[in-house]
Amino acid sequence: MMRTAVHYRMWIGGQWMDSETGETITVINPANGELVGSVPKGGRTETEQAVRAAEQAFPVWSGLTAADRGSYLKKWAEEIRREREPLARLLTFEQGKPLSEALEEVDAAADFSEWYGEEAKRVTGEILAGSKPKQRILVIRQPVGVAALITPWNYPATMVTRKMAAALAAGCTVVLKPASQTPLTAVFLMQLLEKTGLPPGVANLVTGAASEIGRALMENRSVRKISFTGSTEVGKQLIQSSAGQVKRLSLELGGNAPLIVFSDAEVDRAVKAAVGNKFENCGQMCNGINVIYVHERLVEEFLQQLTERVRSLRVGFGWEPGTQIGPVIDEAGREKVAELVRDAVMRGARVLTGGRLLTDGQLANGTFYAPTVLSDVTYDMRVTQEEIFGPVAPVVSFSDEEEILKRVNDTPYGLAAYFFTRDIQKAFMAAERLEFGMVAVNGTSLSVPQAPFGGIKESGQGREGGHYGMEEFLNIKYISMNL
Repeated sequence: MMRTAVHYRMWIGGQWMDSETGETITVINPANGELVGSVPKGGRTETEQAVRAAEQAFPVWSGLTAADRGSYLKKWAEEIRREREPLARLLTFEQGKPLSEALEEVDAAADFSEWYGEEAKRVTGEILAGSKPKQRILVIRQPVGVAALITPWNYPATMVTRKMAAALAAGCTVVLKPASQTPLTAVFLMQLLEKTGLPPGVANLVTGAASEIGRALMENRSVRKISFTGSTEVGKQLIQSSAGQVKRLSLELGGNAPLIVFSDAEVDRAVKAAVGNKFENCGQMCNGINVIYVHERLVEEFLQQLTERVRSLRVGFGWEPGTQIGPVIDEAGREKVAELVRDAVMRGARVLTGGRLLTDGQLANGTFYAPTVLSDVTYDMRVTQEEIFGPVAPVVSFSDEEEILKRVNDTPYGLAAYFFTRDIQKAFMAAERLEFGMVAVNGTSLSVPQAPFGGIKESGQGREGGHYGMEEFLNIKYISMNL
């Protein structure tokens, strides 16, 4: 599908603008290599300008009632729903996912904004008993100040509203830096936010080089909080950089999530859920299943059903009806997937379906990889140790349920884990013993507005979603009143 490329601009202090240098970044459709649009290549100058705008807007915004702040967020949700289809189509063009998935993401983005529009009214404090007759102790929560939000390319709509709505509800003003691969969705969302009448400077958008903008945000003392979703490697760099100012961080980092299918599981149910999670967004999901561990009594049946389902998945352009799998985000991502599969095969894994680049016909100019199932996978293979971030499902057979829990916990990551069982005692035991920030029992879906999304260990710190997500943008102040 041919589409006219559009140049989008940054939003700073209530004004749409280009970069000081006039340089731009092009956005390429990963499905066909065509130009989707461009954005300004902003840098330190624009970032500092955005921070100043947010700092100047903070007293007015934080001084509004919670109900007033929430009203803007609920209006934003209405605008997102009104522009649901064009927003989803743009998302598909720049990110590659099927339009059906893009529509679901846009719906979720609106849900987060609406939910925090209501949650804004629920920031509470405490009155504690004093230690002296005339002492009164108050505990209040206040917004941290200017917050910088750095969002990823895999969910360019939901990640914006999940962070921004929580920050705005708390009373913070924000500077948003979207991923360079997918900035257009963020610009569209900010255009919709502008329609709500949001005061200038409350929300600002800077596009450009991640490293330069990131340094400017980290070094600026007016930025009191940074929320980042991305790789563990970059997250560690942010932690090191934050030490100089003891800057508050929320980090949602790498996953490497396991799925365990215990001996008493319903195979049909487990297979359906596994495919729904593993191949969503072409496997590019931070809490996506990385490796599937199946009890030896069920592994043959599981592999048969899994292979049949995966083989039937339709790969193609996201805007075409019926497409279920789009491209990997770029050539570097596809090559990593191919390299991990080559390593597994070299070490003895069998490819039951897929296992190859898709380069024929209309897919020739895109970065497509065939949905893949690997059997006979062993622990020395890189697919069991590294985050795949692609449409590959490695399956490991196990016999000892106690041992498999120890095995999946033996990782530096701890974002999400999934398992299937019909034994309620086993369900509670496994859920409590798995060393992950999120655990799903007999299901593989986790992200909802009211629940705390986030990991432990090297998968991050802090939470997004629920009242926990808003608390990330609040300071606790203790006031001692002596009468």
